[in-house]
Amino acid sequence: MVLSYQYWDDCVDPRDLEALWLDPDVRAEWLDVGETRGRKVHLSRDPDGEPYLTQIEMKAVAAIVISRHFDSQIDLEMICAISEIESGRQPLAERYDKKAKEATLGIMQLLPKTADWLIRELGYQTYEVEGNPILLFRPFINVYLGAAYLKWLLNYDGKERNEEFVVRAYNGGPKKAAHKSTLEYWKRYLSVKESLPFRKSLYNGPCPNDASGSGLHVSEIKGVNHAFWDSRASPEDMDEMWNHPSVLKEWSKCGEIRGKVLFSHDKERRPYLSRVEVKAVAEIILSKHFSTRQVNPAILCALAEVVSMRFVNGVGARTGLMGIDYPTAMWLYSDLGYKAYRVESVDDLTKPFVSMYFGAAYLAWLSEYEGRQRTPQFVVQAYLAGPKNVSLQETGHYWINFEEAIIHYERKKDDGTCSIL
Repeated sequence: MVLSYQYWDDCVDPRDLEALWLDPDVRAEWLDVGETRGRKVHLSRDPDGEPYLTQIEMKAVAAIVISRHFDSQIDLEMICAISEIESGRQPLAERYDKKAKEATLGIMQLLPKTADWLIRELGYQTYEVEGNPILLFRPFINVYLGAAYLKWLLNYDGKERNEEFVVRAYNGGPKKAAHKSTLEYWKRYLSVKESLPFRKSLYNGPCPNDASGSGLHVSEIKGVNHAFWDSRASPEDMDEMWNHPSVLKEWSKCGEIRGKVLFSHDKERRPYLSRVEVKAVAEIILSKHFSTRQVNPAILCALAEVVSMRFVNGVGARTGLMGIDYPTAMWLYSDLGYKAYRVESVDDLTKPFVSMYFGAAYLAWLSEYEGRQRTPQFVVQAYLAGPKNVSLQETGHYWINFEEAIIHYERKKDDGTCSIL
């Protein structure tokens, strides 16, 4: 490998470098060693002359990547501990993998073929890396794709996975997550994580505001994009929202103005939709694109409660308001012809209207799964666990959670039931 980084400027773009300068701990560290804003910033070097990130820099890179692209769905300490074990925080680390017959690269020690798969199949396309593995040596790119892989492992095979599974699977692959060969890695991970010199909490913020959109908003948080509704919805969809009586009343009450409608956020500063907004998005999507299917909007709203708790970026491994992943959206788009919204990357699925549209499409498909009219219980459980995984014992709790959520949007019928269509 003929590659050398002397400065941070050699391996990050100006936007990422500016984000690092905005981190107070990084800024203090850099100023203490004589770095000057507006001039090239030196990378630290070990006794062998290899560049590495300080723990403060590593924490900042991970925090920026998480807040920008994963909305705190990935554990900051997990990324920092894994990078410590895998590479010693060295961006140019390279290790030959005998099993894969290629080298793992960068801070998170990613295989190029894994990076290409994350980009091509799962839609992580913020950075143009496919076919150019040398870019995996860049810290922000490597951590971004490493975090994407961790997120995939969190919901491997459609099941929510614990920390031990994710860490051991990162080391040896999902099939080795319970094998003795990855146990030592897990123990080392716990030791390294315990020794990290910073707290787990990424942000210490004020109390949460209500769903009206008042108080501190996401725009005030370093590194978080898309604070405004308008940046995640088309002008046409925003007009529909303003024309919705309940939304107009709520937004007007809290002083929102056209072109700059802010999301509400919780105490961890994650953007979310009010129930009024969720219901409006569901009604608009259904009236414009599913009018012949007569899908019940309350069903979509309740699913949003269960899947994402109405968080714009999703919760855990689930992406977006409706938890639809990139491969499913692309299948619905390409194979089933749902093309009202185009999905070019996984980031598009964090747009409320896009997520709701593909959520409704998936719901419609499940309602007639394998050519049969399906019960609401089946459809809800299949939506959350996959149609092949529905069973009373394993997925019955999803229906219970759904029934609790739908109360917020629609009263049950006299016989205690509800219908999908």
